[in-house]
Amino acid sequence: MLRRRRRGKGVWKELFVHPTPAVRRIVVAGLGIHFFNHLTGIEAVLLYSPRIFKAAGIATRNEVLGATVGVGVTKTAFILVAILLIDRIGRRRLYLSSLAGMIASLACLGLGLTVVEHSAPAHHAPRWAVALAIATVFTFIASFSVGVGPVTWAYGSEVYPLRLRAQGTSVGVAINRLINATVSMTFVSLYKAMTIGGAFFMFAGLATVAAVFFYLFCPETQGRPLEEIEDSFSQGWRARLSSSSSAATVELPRFSVPNGDGKSDAK
Repeated sequence: MLRRRRRGKGVWKELFVHPTPAVRRIVVAGLGIHFFNHLTGIEAVLLYSPRIFKAAGIATRNEVLGATVGVGVTKTAFILVAILLIDRIGRRRLYLSSLAGMIASLACLGLGLTVVEHSAPAHHAPRWAVALAIATVFTFIASFSVGVGPVTWAYGSEVYPLRLRAQGTSVGVAINRLINATVSMTFVSLYKAMTIGGAFFMFAGLATVAAVFFYLFCPETQGRPLEEIEDSFSQGWRARLSSSSSAATVELPRFSVPNGDGKSDAK
């Protein structure tokens, strides 16, 4: 028992007190991806989608209920798609493509809701703005569910070496739940302070920051053994980008040209 306690303290020290450069980069990537998971506004859209639909002009209870059920079905369907794609196209490509869809959806949702809000009463709002707000709720849910949602949980655990995985993953989950609760409890106050459209413009900006973070600090882990994943964090992001670009250089094939004495010289 005493040996286990000492080992546990050693893990916490290696993670947060005296980490190596590679472990420090792993901690930044593993905790950062959980930090940004809910800052992109997914909890605001899921929990308050009925309010969003009402703000977009859907008034009757049956219409709001039908739209809310549609959100749940969309989320489930695209999570199943993510299961098929995550090991085929890689974590980075799937995550960054997902964020691109989320940023576009959030910006269009903010635009649509802003137009509707300034056209009060809601039934006087342009039809294109109402349709845009409703459609982008579904495209946002689909974009999140196909990439950012599942990749966060897969990537946030597999970046850690086995000796650090339990503690590192636990802290990541705690950060994830904390941001989840913060967004859930503050969204109503937030959109009352800066309008509902402005709140989603803000989430679009945060999703852009998340994309920059993941691009710079989170290397690909698809198909790599656990031992190699830690090695991939031993270099800084500049070195990783330069090595990946040099690896993409195509080497031209060598060919032979015969000379006068019957021999050939390689070119």
